[in-house]
Amino acid sequence: MTTPIIVWLRRDLRLADQPAFRAAAAQGTVIPVYVLDDEGAKHRRMGAASRWWLHYSLASLAADLEQAGSRLILRRGKSEDVLAALAAETGARAVHAMHHVEPWWRNAERAVGKVLDLTLHHGLYLAPPGSVLTGGGTPFKIYTPFWRALQERMPPAPPLPAPKLTAPESWPASERLEDWGLLPTKPDWAGGMRAEWTPGEGGAAERLETFVRRAARYAERRNLPAMLGTSRLSPHLHFGEVSPAQVWHAVAGAGGSVSTFLGELGWRDYAANVIHQFPDYGARSYKDEFERLEWRTGPEAEADLAAWQQGRTGYPIVDAGMRELWATGWMHNRVRMIVASFLIKHLLIDWRRGEEWFWDTLVDADYGQNAVNWQWSAGSGVDANMFVRIMAPLTQSPKFEAANYIRQWVPELAKLGDAEIHDPGLLRPRGYPAKIVEHTVGRARALAAHAKLKAV
Repeated sequence: MTTPIIVWLRRDLRLADQPAFRAAAAQGTVIPVYVLDDEGAKHRRMGAASRWWLHYSLASLAADLEQAGSRLILRRGKSEDVLAALAAETGARAVHAMHHVEPWWRNAERAVGKVLDLTLHHGLYLAPPGSVLTGGGTPFKIYTPFWRALQERMPPAPPLPAPKLTAPESWPASERLEDWGLLPTKPDWAGGMRAEWTPGEGGAAERLETFVRRAARYAERRNLPAMLGTSRLSPHLHFGEVSPAQVWHAVAGAGGSVSTFLGELGWRDYAANVIHQFPDYGARSYKDEFERLEWRTGPEAEADLAAWQQGRTGYPIVDAGMRELWATGWMHNRVRMIVASFLIKHLLIDWRRGEEWFWDTLVDADYGQNAVNWQWSAGSGVDANMFVRIMAPLTQSPKFEAANYIRQWVPELAKLGDAEIHDPGLLRPRGYPAKIVEHTVGRARALAAHAKLKAV
């Protein structure tokens, strides 16, 4: 009888091109386990939309494992305690897992490594975080030279098929997924997400296959929210239902402007590289001066924040994006930039409030990308847009042909023509709010706050 090997799963929920599964399968019988560790990640407990996705992703993986003659074990608790108990139950001594870059997972990996023989594998990114270095041997801080250096290591190794798994003679007990309460019930706000997404490795493969057919036109379409121009692979990549190597090799030969899309994969690696260097990047501005910026607080600011969250700002492109987010758990990439800039600069509300909202409502809520993108918009990041560059929503909306996008998500405005829908003005229909702040007023307020900061 061989000693079983534990595969510890987190956001690496696939069988193909999954190095932890392959290494464990090569050594003997395999016990796959997912630990719902809300205690270890208590400061970054998974948001509601991500928990919805997790439920269905785990259900999909469990079905795939059953078909492969294996099983998925579910346990709740602190990772090191759960895995140590599982090892004692089964006689396992070794644990294989994928290396994660989030600070709470790095803490958990250290804790597990103290009580069990833990082997970590890379495969969540194109290159291991922290491995792409400058000529002087230090980590990059700026994206462009990072991407150039990363490209020198590309393409990634060809993806490997799912290994054959050998089941243990007896299985340990598993908790029931339905008992974890990951799905919303009262009310059930996930209808739009169910209609939009198919979590799991199979859903990821279908989404990738669909995108490959139009990847050649990615660069010309990616900024147009009314058009299906982006990949929508982000939640599948976040939960590890598809590997970045699988995506790279599927897309690289599509021709056209695929280099632009591959650069987006590189940005994902860059965000992980930033978090690897600065673990608290999601909680603290990289530029210390922004910790002194006088963000708006109090009842009026809270009311503005609520209007932004609900898509009731009076700016159609902003409202369309926020409503798309609430309905589907996702938002178009160009619109994410617009709504982030609006919150930070027009409303002068701390970028962390926006990051927190995205963390709870995005199905692709990723610590690295979420923090890096919000700090880019705020101008507070290591490689960021300047704070004084303030996006004008009323200009961005027609520039990126958002009329039909607005009609889809802000039906109150659906009858307006293309010329009026971006800024209804006097044609604003009853039921649609007036602007909560005029562009010139919001811009002036933001610039004044920044000027005061610089003066100090």
